[in-house]
Amino acid sequence: MTKAELIQQIRLKKSFLCVGLDPDLEKLPPHLLETEDPIFEFNKAIIDATKDLCVAYKPNTAFYECHGVKGWESLEKTINYIPNDCFIIADAKRGDIGNTSSYYAKTFFETLPCDAVTVAPYMGSDSVKPFLDFEGKWVILLALTSNQGSLDFQFTESEGTKLYEKVLKKSQEWGTDEQLMFVVGATRAEEIAKVRALAPNNFFLVPGVGAQGGSLEEVVKYGANDECGLLVNSSRGIIYASRGEDFAIAANGEALKIQSEMELHIQRFRW
Repeated sequence: MTKAELIQQIRLKKSFLCVGLDPDLEKLPPHLLETEDPIFEFNKAIIDATKDLCVAYKPNTAFYECHGVKGWESLEKTINYIPNDCFIIADAKRGDIGNTSSYYAKTFFETLPCDAVTVAPYMGSDSVKPFLDFEGKWVILLALTSNQGSLDFQFTESEGTKLYEKVLKKSQEWGTDEQLMFVVGATRAEEIAKVRALAPNNFFLVPGVGAQGGSLEEVVKYGANDECGLLVNSSRGIIYASRGEDFAIAANGEALKIQSEMELHIQRFRW
């Protein structure tokens, strides 16, 4: 999916919501555990309930890989079930030497029809560039994350520049805003404006809104650009809104709340 196509979906759906598909068997509605593939049945129902309210889905591969071959099959079925008008993000956080990265890229861009994959930048350009060689595909680079441990490295300074700022500046030499996005945590609202100043035209994938306490209003205030430039992710707050047989209805209700708030913000964007 190109940048123009993604923006068009945001306009059509009046939403920049990304739904995280992180199925934990211990949290799934009990009645689904009796099915042949509880993870896929859960995801399928969530997708059916939210596909008109979001523009992207983000399965975190850890929730599938831990189940071995069966989990990978659930992931593959889930990705193939997602509608074509939705942006598909493999939240895999890969990043290794060039040859290995090229095979990771093949996994998520050829074997699985994903639009984007999250990548860790710590090993530098040769761990990221192989993902950028695939036309029409995206790298979503970890830049400023919302976890507590981000303080260990991302905010360390050298010559007056924080490490995450160096990552943002250097990585834009590797790819354009048509193929490179950044992960920017919602709970670092005071820093989002700084990230936007360093990357004015790139899309941000923003986790942390909802269960993690991030504010959508602040994310838009500090992180939006004239083309929106945001994919705001919500996982637990939507997919685990209920553990009963009404879980899909409850997920729809939570997604609708976020989409309705997003629709109000979208009116400020210059299309």
